[in-house]
Amino acid sequence: MQILITRFHLLLLTVTLAITGVAAFRIPADHVYQAHWQGSTPDWLWPRAVIFVAPLVEVALLAVFLLLGRLLTKNQYAKSQHILDPALTLPLAVVTATQLGLLLSGIGSDLDFVRLTGFGLGATLLLLGVVLFEAERHTYAGLRMPWPVRSDFAWSVVHRATGLAYGAAGLALLAMAWFDMGMGLLVAGFAASLLAPALLAGIITLAMRAR
Repeated sequence: MQILITRFHLLLLTVTLAITGVAAFRIPADHVYQAHWQGSTPDWLWPRAVIFVAPLVEVALLAVFLLLGRLLTKNQYAKSQHILDPALTLPLAVVTATQLGLLLSGIGSDLDFVRLTGFGLGATLLLLGVVLFEAERHTYAGLRMPWPVRSDFAWSVVHRATGLAYGAAGLALLAMAWFDMGMGLLVAGFAASLLAPALLAGIITLAMRAR
C-alpha cells in the first residue's frame, strides 16, 4: 500500500485541531461572523459552529488521499507523488489558514487573516497557472491523470487550458481579496479555485485522450 499522507499533513491537521480548541474556548457561544455585507448591512451571517467545519474538511481530504494511496500501484505512485503531495498540502494549508482567520476574527482581532490567505492563494494559483501554461511535455512532469494523453498537441491543449483556468482563479481571488468581498465569498472562492480548474483538467484530458 502506498501512503500519500506525510507527517506534515498530519501536522496541519493537528494545528487546525488546536486552533479549533482555542476558538471553542475563546469565542463566545452567541458570536456570529459577518460573512458578507450589502452596503453597510451584513446579509450573510455564520454561527460560531462554523469553526468545527475545518477539521471535518481536513479529515475528509486525508481519508480521500489515504484511499487513493491504496489504489495506486508502486509505478503509479512513483510517477505521481510529486503532484499528489502538493495537491493535498495546498488545500490543507488553506483550510488551516482560514481556521486561523476565523479564530482571529472571533476574538476581535483587526488582522483579517482570511483576506491575507486570499492574497497568498491567489498569487500561488497565478504562478501555478503560468507554470502549467508554459510547461513542455515530460514523462514525469505536468498533470497526472488516470488516462493517458497520447499526442503532444493534446498535452499542450490540456496544460494551456488548465494553466489559464488556474491563472483566472488566482486573479479572481486577488481581486476579491483586494476589494474585500467578504469572508463568505472568499472562502467559497478558495474551494472553487482549488476544485474547478482540477475538474476542468480532468474533463479536457478525457476529451483529448484519443487525439
